[in-house]
Amino acid sequence: MNREDLKIKVKNIVEKATVLKNKHIDNKNVPVNYACIFCQSEKEYDELLRIARKIGKAIKKTPTGLLFQIKPLKTVSGVLKLLKIRIPDPTRPELGDADFTIGDFPEFEKKYLSKKNFKLIQRKDFKMIELMDSDFDVRAYFSDPPLDKQLNLK
Repeated sequence: MNREDLKIKVKNIVEKATVLKNKHIDNKNVPVNYACIFCQSEKEYDELLRIARKIGKAIKKTPTGLLFQIKPLKTVSGVLKLLKIRIPDPTRPELGDADFTIGDFPEFEKKYLSKKNFKLIQRKDFKMIELMDSDFDVRAYFSDPPLDKQLNLK
């Protein structure tokens, strides 16, 4: 795999997550905030980290993997600047996920949280709504505040 293959993989995850999101929510014009690749082996994780370092810089180490600020990448849901490479996790058999920025999160939460396929995940400094659908090999997330705001990025 090379840089271009990685970019194609990321764009593919964002595109599939966009289709997933659009199947379940009314507002189709919510921009992507960040994307994550779910690695399925240590070998894949090491290889993707090596390539990700060529398209961006690691800006945060998390318990589940490294977060990179990448050169702006055009996707079907806007420009992507954040990419996470996730360590192998048997609970994440999918290709990856995309996180979308919702303008009015409280309203979104009220409208969708009770619906099938949506689940609230509460963290110390933020919360997110996970969207999963067995017809898809990706996940979609909606975070409050969005990751770029949590990290004070422009």
